[in-house]
Amino acid sequence: MPIALDDWRRAGRTFCHRGHAIWFRVAGQGPHLLAIHGFPSASWDWAPMWPELTRRFTVVALDMIGFGWSAKPRGYDYSIMDQAALHEALLADLGVTRTHVLAHDYGDTVAQELLARHDERTARGGAPTIDSICFLNGGLFPEAHRPRAIQRLLASPIGPIVARCSTKRMFASGLTGVFGPSTPPSAALVDELWTLLRHNDGHLVLPALLGYMAERRRHRERWVDAVVRSQVPRMLVDGGLDPVSGAHLADRYRQLVPHADVVVLPHVGHYPQIEDPPAVLAAFGRFHDGLGTPSP
Repeated sequence: MPIALDDWRRAGRTFCHRGHAIWFRVAGQGPHLLAIHGFPSASWDWAPMWPELTRRFTVVALDMIGFGWSAKPRGYDYSIMDQAALHEALLADLGVTRTHVLAHDYGDTVAQELLARHDERTARGGAPTIDSICFLNGGLFPEAHRPRAIQRLLASPIGPIVARCSTKRMFASGLTGVFGPSTPPSAALVDELWTLLRHNDGHLVLPALLGYMAERRRHRERWVDAVVRSQVPRMLVDGGLDPVSGAHLADRYRQLVPHADVVVLPHVGHYPQIEDPPAVLAAFGRFHDGLGTPSP
């Protein structure tokens, strides 16, 4: 049975980050898995995979500040560094000291920063905090990221005007453009993601959130080095038809990452966890079987 959006929200709770309420959800059994969502959606992206993920893992998922059911303050200094600190704060609050990571899109960059921090800590003799990372479609390498026209507009000086004028029809068109042609978003999914986006006037903070594209360029060396050089097991599951970070991203990943573990799903686009959850779960499960991750 699909999870209803209202049921998803009721199953979560909130904690405080820099004076703002952050929605999160924890469920499941087994080793911890931190699931980090993308832009401009929310942890709801993991709902199609949630029942299977929680059979093997204790899954921790939050709506980052500026997204979903969490606070969306105006004038806030949104940054990848802050989103990484937010995840660290939640894990600390829950008493989680080690976790696997599953990330998508904007969440990939947050995971890269978490990985960089992990490697710095372990280089100083600290205890490991990340046991593995699985990336889904995202801008791991700025040179392989192909933002859509609407993203460039929102990140430009006229971004606030564009955000105020955004409509559900525009949103649906943009969303459909990054899905595979045979796996388009349903009308119900568009409604759900639009509801999450508009909650607390979230559309008005999109220009501020999109500062992550410039951050990726500014911190390229740090974040790319984390993916290329880390000893943490990692893999990429990529929807090949994604115009933003599809097959070309997988090619770049293979070029840069030694012994790259890559699975390309040739029939889906930017949201493989929504477009073909069983295929993502199969690849993710194979990865963790190879790591020896306990399974019920």
